[in-house]
Amino acid sequence: MRTMRAVLIGLVALVCLAAPARAEPCCGPIMPDGEKLRAFLDDSDVLHRWLAGQHIIWDTGELDPTRPVGAPNAATHCSAFAAAMAMRLSIYVLRPPDHSQALLANAQMRWLGEHGAERGWQELPSYVAAQEAANRGELVLEAFENPDRHRPGHIAIVRPSLKDRELLDAHGPEETQAGGHNALSTTTKHGFANHPGAWVPGGGGAIRYFAHTVTWP
Repeated sequence: MRTMRAVLIGLVALVCLAAPARAEPCCGPIMPDGEKLRAFLDDSDVLHRWLAGQHIIWDTGELDPTRPVGAPNAATHCSAFAAAMAMRLSIYVLRPPDHSQALLANAQMRWLGEHGAERGWQELPSYVAAQEAANRGELVLEAFENPDRHRPGHIAIVRPSLKDRELLDAHGPEETQAGGHNALSTTTKHGFANHPGAWVPGGGGAIRYFAHTVTWP
């Protein structure tokens, strides 16, 4: 009987050792306000508005009826989307008419660094802190200013996620964006792929992170 019991204990131990450990979320649970943020972003209709190559009304993402389809100088609209989402939450980030849609992401990055604190924005120390803040329900912008100010940068909104630290280090925070491709949920690595040096695994890139508290209803 003792021998059988010892064999069973040994088998249980072997199974436990062989089973892969479940990776734990790196950045805390998604709080109730984080769930509100996720629902807010999912309701943005970003997959059908703020589309690249179209002239749009910046705050709705709809086609601008004053500009014909195919008119020159239509670009991507990451910065208009970020500004529109912030405005819906009664938060200011640089936006039209205070700056044109042209090269707005670069200007937003500079504005956040130079004047954001005056309007309630806090620069975060890392992409880990950015994911943590989004999970708490704060509005978090991740922004890249192109070193060539004549070329566009990129800006996106960090969305709540329960990814583990390994995935976070490799692919960055989860985000919602307009851009060359619009996405409700994608990784920072994928979202900033057209901007070399923006995201570097482990956080060595040029992206900066800014958070603003939200008064959720």
